[in-house]
Amino acid sequence: MRLYIAGKNDTFETIAKQYQIDVELLRMVNTHILHHHTSIAGATIRIPDGSEGVTSGTTFSCPPVDPTPYLNNWIPLASLQQMAETEYDVLIIGSGIGGGAALWRLCEHWSSTGMKIGVIEKGGLLLQTHSWNVPTLNSSRAARLFANPAVSTPIGLTLPQFSGAREVYSLGGRTQFWGAVTPRLQRHEIANWPISPEELTAYYNIAESVMTVSNGYSKDSSMTESVLNRLWANGFTEAVNSPLAVNMNPTKYGKILSSAVFSSIDFFAKALNTAPFDLAVNTYATRIVTEGNRVIGVQAANPDKKNFFLRARSVILAASALQTPRLLLHSGIPGRAIGHYLTNHSMVVTNGSIPTASFPEVQGTLAILLPSTSKNHYQVQIQGPEPYYWYHDMTKELQNDGMLNFFGGFGTVESRFENEVYLDYSCKDEHGVPGIAVNFSYSAKDQAIIEQIKSNIPIIALAAGIQLTGSMGKPDLCLLAPGYDFHESGTCRMGDDPNTSAANRYGQIHGISGLYVAGNSVLPSIGAANPTLTAAAMAIRTADYLSENMSRI
Repeated sequence: MRLYIAGKNDTFETIAKQYQIDVELLRMVNTHILHHHTSIAGATIRIPDGSEGVTSGTTFSCPPVDPTPYLNNWIPLASLQQMAETEYDVLIIGSGIGGGAALWRLCEHWSSTGMKIGVIEKGGLLLQTHSWNVPTLNSSRAARLFANPAVSTPIGLTLPQFSGAREVYSLGGRTQFWGAVTPRLQRHEIANWPISPEELTAYYNIAESVMTVSNGYSKDSSMTESVLNRLWANGFTEAVNSPLAVNMNPTKYGKILSSAVFSSIDFFAKALNTAPFDLAVNTYATRIVTEGNRVIGVQAANPDKKNFFLRARSVILAASALQTPRLLLHSGIPGRAIGHYLTNHSMVVTNGSIPTASFPEVQGTLAILLPSTSKNHYQVQIQGPEPYYWYHDMTKELQNDGMLNFFGGFGTVESRFENEVYLDYSCKDEHGVPGIAVNFSYSAKDQAIIEQIKSNIPIIALAAGIQLTGSMGKPDLCLLAPGYDFHESGTCRMGDDPNTSAANRYGQIHGISGLYVAGNSVLPSIGAANPTLTAAAMAIRTADYLSENMSRI
């Protein structure tokens, strides 16, 4: 194949005539020139030689043609400079559960509309899927990868009152490592929410469907069934198989299901196969830009510290419950409640084992959840055995005692104004954005729930036939540092009163048209349940509202 530089008056027709080749063949081997009706002057034209055209009779050969434009990564990426040339209908900041869910839902609504969606993520590309799905990672390696400060930033080291906090700055955020336990909030836990339980139920149904949530992970496990029966017989009738966001369906009919455990990256994959959107990684949003009482875009910087203005009719801020209020406060967005009502779960854990000799085959996995009740404001999870709670190709050895993967309780924490995230102007990052500081403490009511968990975990262990493995036969109970649960929420909570909430019941910041928040930060309370499913459900609801009201922005 030869190369030819097109002249000023050249067209595909004149070049084909010059080299005596078929014009359609010429176009076929030059698919890098997308628009044949435009000027091709100066373009490099591939000229097939005679062996690449039609030879004689019905015998012919086709030249190999690369699909273009080439991809440089496993997901299409845009540069910040390219995004700065587009005005977006919606710009999403953050790619965790809130950003991913909102993106997927908007792409569903706008698959054939030409609406423009952009997403920016502070970090880069780490994993292509949830860590459990990576065959080279087992539970030990995955834990060591997550603990690496280059992977999960130990932001709590600078937050003495919230010292357990860690954040993952990469596509998918912490959902690349989360435990996939996805309970709904109990009805008594949402009594003071601005939306009805019935509406929340409808969005739970949507989120559970797209995230493939079920109780099937430990289905038919004799270990789980036996322990459940023990708990029920001893009065713990609320105990259930843990709901997990794990796709239990097999690969068949050509549909590859290699991503069993859900992460926000699955939202991106579903969105990508539904509607176009632009994604820029390693992009740091430094300021929300408003004009009057409406949002007009976002100031963002690339790794070279070059600043760009991204124009947008609406913005969904889904950074995290710590970073979302930071950006709002630095941008001068008004709101008495922004950054306040920081909520988490108190977290009491222990170590234990369970004798396996009494369990018939198939022993399987142990995955049990005891949800909170109107009397007990805590949730207990029992998971195991280690290292077989999840594993890849390895020999599963017989165990006389199965060590638990996790045994602990999450306690309800009151949503209080005085627990807050605020700007620390004495510590600015390289872009001039102030760092954050945290005021946080457990109330007397929170402490009482912690004591209740400490008292009841040994009782639950006895009922379940679990042997606690503390020294001298005593329970080895530990209250983990605030933030270590990774369930922080509430710092831009939704509500009807601007004095006690940052956003309205649809996630739109009070008084600022087109500016929304999504993710854990928007949740008014989280009871004792893992918040990821609820955050996804609320982000989908926000996307629905935004899509329905786009014409008003």
